[in-house]
Amino acid sequence: MAMIHVNRGATTLGAFPEDQVREGLRAGRFLASDLGWREGMTSWQPLSQFTEFAADIAAASSVAPPPQTPAVPAAIAPAAGSTSQPVTPRSGLPWDQRQSKGLFKAFIETLQMVLSKPGDAFTAMKREGGLGDPLLYGLIGGSVGFVVYMIYNLAFQSLGAFANRSNPLAHMIGTGIGGAFFIICGPIFVLIGLFVGSAILHVCLMLVGGAKQSFETTFRVVCFAGGSVNPLLVVPFCGGFIVGVWKIVLYCIGLARAHETDTGRAVLAVLLPLIVCCGGGILIAIMFGALGAWTASQH
Repeated sequence: MAMIHVNRGATTLGAFPEDQVREGLRAGRFLASDLGWREGMTSWQPLSQFTEFAADIAAASSVAPPPQTPAVPAAIAPAAGSTSQPVTPRSGLPWDQRQSKGLFKAFIETLQMVLSKPGDAFTAMKREGGLGDPLLYGLIGGSVGFVVYMIYNLAFQSLGAFANRSNPLAHMIGTGIGGAFFIICGPIFVLIGLFVGSAILHVCLMLVGGAKQSFETTFRVVCFAGGSVNPLLVVPFCGGFIVGVWKIVLYCIGLARAHETDTGRAVLAVLLPLIVCCGGGILIAIMFGALGAWTASQH
């Protein structure tokens, strides 16, 4: 059953099944003047214009006069003369309008929206439409961040900064041929990471019972989140830390909004791979420790 998003003025009341909206109208929790939207509609409409709710609105009117609309707090009330409208769910991101906006402008507007207003961004993000569009966005943002990050590493290695000769990967990057190889193959690594990361997250979301949509929806979240946050790798020294933390936050918000599941399940799905890896590492360490102790006791 399609979820119905309900707004009252500038306040978002949430998304509800049709039965809950009926009950809310009869109980006075929702008003006939509240704006409603569900997937497939081109614009928001008052609940009074939903034909399926006509009987419920009439029943509520016959029992008691409709309650007064509560005042919108000043912190969220639109300014006088403002024409801003609530974000329409699944209306699409600026990236979907790149044919008219231009590739660069559409990318920057999408990046700004995802980083500054992730809730609105993943509410507006389309859940279907093919893998090509989000993949292109994820490749652009991921490749820019990866290439700049590798250039930083090459520069630091050539200057001897943060050198670690015992690390074979760092030694390989420090060589001209090795560094050039990683830079040229960067988009391939990003491509593989997007698909593998999406598959892991979707399986984890299924395990915790939060996968309400298909794999494509999860893939879109990963591409738009990664493509928006990975360019922050250009920040020297702390860019990797910022990207790691902010990407987890975007995944949690994106999966919750796109799959219309509760935030707790989304957070658990995102952290589950980390929990499994850490738990597995601790278990292996305990096993090797016990094996070492047993070996020592035999001698």
